Amino acid sequence: MLAIASAPADSTRSTRCLWVADGTNYPGQDDLRGRHARLAAGLEELYRLLPPGMRLLVEYKFFEPGFYSTDLPDWGTAAMLCRRLGSQAQVLVDTGHHPQGTNVEQIVAVLLAEGLLGGFHFNDRKYADDDLIVGSTDPFELFRIMREIAAGAAENVAFMIYQSHNIEGKIDAMIQSAMNIQTAYAKALLVDEKRLSEAQREGDVLGAHRVLLEAFETDVRPLVSRLRAELGVEPDPVEAFRRGGHAERLARERGTASVESAYERN
Repeated sequence: MLAIASAPADSTRSTRCLWVADGTNYPGQDDLRGRHARLAAGLEELYRLLPPGMRLLVEYKFFEPGFYSTDLPDWGTAAMLCRRLGSQAQVLVDTGHHPQGTNVEQIVAVLLAEGLLGGFHFNDRKYADDDLIVGSTDPFELFRIMREIAAGAAENVAFMIYQSHNIEGKIDAMIQSAMNIQTAYAKALLVDEKRLSEAQREGDVLGAHRVLLEAFETDVRPLVSRLRAELGVEPDPVEAFRRGGHAERLARERGTASVESAYERN
């Protein structure tokens, strides 16, 4: 299985996002080294076809749909293959594609340091690849990721939202995600890097941690709302969308249909 998404742009600036969902479910099902060799050979053939200026962003996921092995299971494998391919290949970080407890911001920091961070699929998760609203479950993690982006002066990084809205409204949930990202980035810009560096040099563990907490706990919403108003945008985009009745108009125009599963039909 091969999933490729593209960012609309001219051929010299476009980006292709690649996720290879192949894997196995059982030990012995296939030869793991053979699978890696075939994957590398396929990516090399694809890479040779890239026009100048086009980037290939390689995404990884530690399980699902394969449950025993996944051909691109982690950021290290993705980074290794990108190095093998060349400078037009970089790693795509989907924030929900990691095992529980993974330090995602450290991955971001290392990829930035190595020039291998190509982009993000932002979402949130509780247990697996839940594709929830960005920052809904762990806003502190989103802040920590944004802090690495701000501190690392990330350039030419594709910021994308990849979510699956099953029970909430799709459009306003997407708007909320964009707002959460803006809020987290605004907080990241408030980190006092001078004080943080001093605390780190002095070995003041709690002091350094408190510098980050101070920025994270700052309520930046009034400032961000004021900035939106200055830019001619609604201070609260979600409320503006709901007030405008756009979702209701779409429902009337397109109609509604009940959805039943195969289980219900049997």
